[in-house]
This record gives sequence, structure tokens and C-alpha cells, in this order.
Amino acid sequence: MNSGGQDRSDDIVSPYSVTFLLIHLSCFGAFWTGLTSQALVLGLALYVLRIFAIGAGYHRYFAHRAFRTSRAFQFGLACLSLTSAQRGILWWAAKHRWHHMHSDTDADLHSPALCSFLYAHVGWIFVYRNDVTDYGLVRDLARYKELLWLERHSYLPVAALAALAWLIAGWPGLIIGFCWSTVAVWHVTFSVNSLCHLMGRRPYITRDQSRNNWLLALLTMGEGWHNNHHAYQASVRQGFRWWEYDPTFYILCILSWFGLVWDLRVPPEKVVRGGHKLGRQVLNRIGD
Repeated sequence: MNSGGQDRSDDIVSPYSVTFLLIHLSCFGAFWTGLTSQALVLGLALYVLRIFAIGAGYHRYFAHRAFRTSRAFQFGLACLSLTSAQRGILWWAAKHRWHHMHSDTDADLHSPALCSFLYAHVGWIFVYRNDVTDYGLVRDLARYKELLWLERHSYLPVAALAALAWLIAGWPGLIIGFCWSTVAVWHVTFSVNSLCHLMGRRPYITRDQSRNNWLLALLTMGEGWHNNHHAYQASVRQGFRWWEYDPTFYILCILSWFGLVWDLRVPPEKVVRGGHKLGRQVLNRIGD
């Protein structure tokens, strides 16, 4: 089954785009509900929790298997990741693995170097063709019946979180706590696909245009060190150096102290040292 994105002529979008637009429009409901400190604190907490879930769950665990955990904690991490409303675990992992196989080539699903910024940022998600999950790319995940069940009911954790936000802080909790934080989580994480292939530093020579963006690293709890990630995809640590802020990795280290996760994979020292200067020297020798 082809997960590629060679044909971008589609002008029919999937029903998911309707929900996407409705949640954006719901944010204006704050004019009627008003702002409350409780809703604002709830929104910040849900932002941080779900940003961590995307980085540790969707990305570093399910897409790259950069650490190991128990089946029970795997299920909990999947449910938490799904509250970010970025579709199914297997769908997300399959699309991301395809991206790494074909990054910034004609087959890439969301390369801003080859298509418009808006398409790379969010448009590709809503094309009918991209609704399909290539289960061949996620056989390691598809063997778990509970993950397959969540894949069919990926909206349930989102709906449960929305209901919980309303129960905690009323309508401001739903609009500000849930909707505002959901929209913020969406666009910050989507920016890794778009901005992190356009703006930032490239300390490592990779075959794509991935870049390290310190601002996005701050906003995504470490996911903005994108060139580092493309240089060594299997690493649970994306901030390779001490000054590269990566709280998702720090939290996973704390969880490992309690035996909830283990076998955290980090980049070899020779990979960390293999920056731009070394890469250019190698290319110059080949050119000679």
C-alpha cells in the first residue's frame, strides 16, 4: 500500500477538516464565556500534558520505539496521546515513518520544500488519500488488539477530556481550557513539519532540509531539535547537548527511575560529535 504523497492535485478534503474548523471557531466562544483563572490554568496544564504526550508517545515511542515500556503503560500512553486529537496511533506512526523514509523528496507527505507552507503545515492531513493507514509500516504496533481498538475509536479520549474540562471549569473550561489548548497544541506540533524544514540551524548534514529551531524546542518540550532527530532518529533524546532543552527526555528519565519505561536509547558520542564541520570535511575529501 502506498503511503506516499506524489500526487498533490486532490481538491477534496476529508470530514476531519470539519471538526478541525469547528474547534478553531469554538475558540471565539470565549467572548461569551469570559476568561477565568481556573480555565486559563487548566488550558496551560492540558497544553503541557499533551505536548509531552505527543513527543513521548506518538513520536518517540510509537513512531520510533526509542524506549521500551510495559503493555499497560503503552496503552495509557496511547490514550494520553490521543487526547491531542491528532488521529490514530497507528495512522500517526505510519505517516511519520513514511516521512523519514522519504523526507523532502517527491514522496514526502508534507515537505515545505516541495509544496506550499500551508499544505505542509496542515493541509496534507485532510486529503482523502492520506486517510489510509499503511499497516505494513506498523506491524510492531498492529499486533496489539487494544491499540487496534483505539485506532477505531480514537475520538473517545478526546471527547472524555473535553467533558472533563467542562466538569472542572464549566463552559470556560471547555472553550479556554480544552479548545484553546487543543488549537495551540496542533499548530505548535504541526510547525515541526513545516517551520523545522525551513527555519533554523543545520549542525548535521542530512539528506533532507531538517533544522534545529530553538523556539519550537521550547514550545514543544524538545521536539524542535529536528535536525538532531533526523541525524539519529532512534534516539529518545533529541537535545543532544546539555544546553539543548529537552524536558520530554528528562521526564522519561524520571519515569525510568520508577521502572515505568526502560532501555532509553541515546545517540552514540561519535554521532553527537559528527556536526557540520566534520560533514563538510568528508564531502570535501569525496570531491577531491
